[in-house]
Amino acid sequence: MLEIILYFYLAYTLIKVAISYLQISHIKSKLNESALFLSEEDYQKAGKYAIENEKMSILSSFLEFLLLYVWLFFGLSFLEQNIMGIDDEILKYTTLIMSFMIIGGIISLPFDIYSKFVLDRKYGFTKNLTIATFIKDLIISTALFIIIGTILVYAMAYFITTNEYWWIISFAILFTFIILINIFYPVIRGAFFDKFKPLEDEDLKTSINDLLSSVDFKSSGVFSVDASKRDSRLNAYFGGLGKTKRVVLFDTLIEKLTKGELISVLGHELGHFKNKDIIKNIASMSVILFTTFFLLGQIPESLATETGISYSAYFVITMFILLSPMVFFIFTPLMSLASRHNEFEADKFGISKGSKEELASALIKLINENLSFPSSHKIYSAMYHSHPSVKERLEAMGIDEF
Repeated sequence: MLEIILYFYLAYTLIKVAISYLQISHIKSKLNESALFLSEEDYQKAGKYAIENEKMSILSSFLEFLLLYVWLFFGLSFLEQNIMGIDDEILKYTTLIMSFMIIGGIISLPFDIYSKFVLDRKYGFTKNLTIATFIKDLIISTALFIIIGTILVYAMAYFITTNEYWWIISFAILFTFIILINIFYPVIRGAFFDKFKPLEDEDLKTSINDLLSSVDFKSSGVFSVDASKRDSRLNAYFGGLGKTKRVVLFDTLIEKLTKGELISVLGHELGHFKNKDIIKNIASMSVILFTTFFLLGQIPESLATETGISYSAYFVITMFILLSPMVFFIFTPLMSLASRHNEFEADKFGISKGSKEELASALIKLINENLSFPSSHKIYSAMYHSHPSVKERLEAMGIDEF
């Protein structure tokens, strides 16, 4: 059974790597053509940035496979044998699982550091990010992870140990956690990471509130956030659910877009609210999670013996963490297809609240400021792109001249 899992994971890894190679080859070929949407200099820069990211992705994919091999044949048993002296069974499993995840976080840390301080800085995205801010974020996020993760893992470990329907209960626990994260995300960001402040531009604020009222979107306010201290990319989001909902504009977005462009972008985002896309996404995630836990519940206990550990909550949850990326990958093209459809529909709504010219102008500014390469291989796009290309979106709006 262990060999079968490794063969499947190897196939999954090789497919990911092959798709990345297709994307790299596609971008290299397009770099020899005339620039689209960007200046020639930025077009070349965006292509090189995309290629470097894909190379990082390839390296990460091979590392994931190597780590899977190490964990299954050596790491899990080594960890179990060396964490001793905990009499409480559930607490021992929780300690093992949290140790496993913390080690994984430490292994991935160099990738994060390289991405932020080498790659993103090279292309001008994180020039304002200081080492002090990075360390502060790391300490806070690690502390939150340990506190929340321990509670979540302990609850799952308890039911895995005591209830034969553990996979259904574990799904319910994790799905509930996802809902809570969606509800409290803006609160957590505001308390520990970002500095939110009410939008100062009263004219813009009035226009945004009028836009929200037109679709009966009730929020706790419109805020700007000091995103530029970490990253220069442009973004905006509607965060939270229920009473925690708020409209959040990155200070970089406010600086770069005109009032009309901002209203068009927010109109697009409200289209997702109007079309209930958030609820659809949560429902889709519930199907994927349920499927993953169902498959996990069918794994024979003999597999634990093959890895050198006992069949326990420790085995089950680490298998979920190790193998769920492969399961999620299977669903990715379907999720991407649905998302791209939703983006087209949200564009239609955004145009109805603003103008297609303003939205088109905003989209072009976004890919310029975010250095998004405007062309992708069809297979790569079908697999990963949650948004249609800007060219496709403009054509759908009836804009043929770029």
